[in-house]
Amino acid sequence: MNGPTVAATAQRTKGPIVWLDMDQQALDDAYDQLVYAPNRDQLTKRRIINSAAARKRIGEPLRFAYGPTPIEGLDVFPASGAGKGRGAPVAIFVHGGAWRTGSASDYSFVAEPFVRAGGKFAVLDFASVDDTGGSLFPMAEQVRRAIGWVYRNADKFGGDRERLYLISHSSGSHLAGCAVTHDWAKEGLPRDVLKGATLSSGMYDLKPVQLSKRSKYVKFTDAMEQELSPIRHLDKLVTPLNISYGTYETPEFQRQARDFATAVKGAGKPVELLVGEAYNHFEMLETLANPYGLLGRAVLAQMGLAQS
Repeated sequence: MNGPTVAATAQRTKGPIVWLDMDQQALDDAYDQLVYAPNRDQLTKRRIINSAAARKRIGEPLRFAYGPTPIEGLDVFPASGAGKGRGAPVAIFVHGGAWRTGSASDYSFVAEPFVRAGGKFAVLDFASVDDTGGSLFPMAEQVRRAIGWVYRNADKFGGDRERLYLISHSSGSHLAGCAVTHDWAKEGLPRDVLKGATLSSGMYDLKPVQLSKRSKYVKFTDAMEQELSPIRHLDKLVTPLNISYGTYETPEFQRQARDFATAVKGAGKPVELLVGEAYNHFEMLETLANPYGLLGRAVLAQMGLAQS
């Protein structure tokens, strides 16, 4: 099913326009993945099962703390096995979950093709918006801090700090978008601390999100909308980007990706738009775990790693 059925849409009387051509229900649906991806729960179970299986094959990750609270940690693959050599490029993954759910251990499966190709793969843990009083600011700060930690400590796990690449999905791509449009000099780091980034199925302008039902658990403010909308800070962007979406995603997630890619291109910054034909929001993530999938192939190429 690609979104609400025609019959269901026809039976509903359209209300006042809230955003673009959408009334409130249409906008709420456009920021509710379950409406457009009814197999969400199946794919969530598969992700967790595949992550456990991947850890058996490539080994348990090394665990490092990047901050003072228990949630501020990251898993680095591999702890043993392939990719043990020094000076390897490092992928840093920021997971999604509507800013509310998910943990690093749920996404181990994504690491396997990168480890087998000779890279290092770091999966971040960070706070839920439910634990930050509804603010996205602490989450964005944690992701930045984790990136800074990897840069300063890559030698602890055989990574090359001069070859860091950011990967993200869903709400993680919003946080990653904030990272690539951050002034890294404020952190005492090079402006090009990230040599490339692949942002999949994300949100890059918080205005319509603030108007949607997500405002029930995110305590949006005008400052949050302005400061944490990556599309409004492209003057700080120096990282080459891959931006992607699936054609079975919600209309807003498709539009957000297209508009962000168009804006980046218009700003004269390097960007490639990747379109997953007939993939929904959660299926797009699975292409990252496949070295021949849309995202896996693109990220391996960006990192200079051979498919394995």
